Amino acid sequence: MRDLDLTSLRLFVTVCETGNIARAGEKASIVGSAISKRLAQLEDTVGTPLLVRKRHGVMPTAAGQTLLEHARSILDSTARIERDMHGYAAGVRGQVRILASVSAMSESLADDVAAFLQMPGNGNIQVDMEERVSPDIVRGVRDGTASVGVCWDAADLGPLQSRAYRSDHLCIVVPSGHPLSARKSLRFADTLDFEHVSLPVNSAVQVMLRREAAQLGRTLTHRVIVSNFEAALRVVRAGLAISLVPREVAGGFAQAYGLKIIPLQEPWAERRFIICFRDEQGLPPAAQLLVEHLAAHHHP
Repeated sequence: MRDLDLTSLRLFVTVCETGNIARAGEKASIVGSAISKRLAQLEDTVGTPLLVRKRHGVMPTAAGQTLLEHARSILDSTARIERDMHGYAAGVRGQVRILASVSAMSESLADDVAAFLQMPGNGNIQVDMEERVSPDIVRGVRDGTASVGVCWDAADLGPLQSRAYRSDHLCIVVPSGHPLSARKSLRFADTLDFEHVSLPVNSAVQVMLRREAAQLGRTLTHRVIVSNFEAALRVVRAGLAISLVPREVAGGFAQAYGLKIIPLQEPWAERRFIICFRDEQGLPPAAQLLVEHLAAHHHP
């Protein structure tokens, strides 16, 4: 197969997203006939039809859907290359990309990175942070998408190396007047009679909670799944469900939202976070400096 053309891939993605060649042309400021020609060349390159013409537009074939996923990944990687090279052209001395869990991002990581960038000598370092669930963090660091990951130490790191970072404390948050609101502490089993609002089901903490519930012969019931802790606490405030979140996050919202924070009496309620990477000695200098700075916040 001949080399794929980035412009054609970009137009193919736009066509798939708009479902219409004419609208894609308007969005890309290119006439529809030129897009059609490029798409025909793209189909010839890959050797299979990519689009099915419908009455009011087009939709990808099975092969087209597969190419769409790859094309988005390729274009995302290309954008990162352009951004990184632009940074060096602008005089950036080093760049570090971090993949981090929602807990780390919501708690202290942003402040720790900001403090690092404000230190003398680090003004020309650029740090990019992206939120991912733990399995995707490990995969991204392993595959080279990022130099550094920050996640819960319960994640399966495989061949990755790690350094200790901070810790947090999981608790139960309920709305005022809830049947559990008068309790001074709770076991996880006490919460399973109630519907939960949770983060994505493939996040490390949700995998662990499902396992813990199964060991109790129970099922963890999700009423709502959200992408961040603030959204979870808004759902709790609305009285729709309870949530298990870090005390370090809940404390900032509890009073404003009228919520009750109840300690969780489980050995796994205190979570330890780690900084992971493929090879500490092989990290670029800027990444090594950042890892050392973050690891200094570990308190045994």
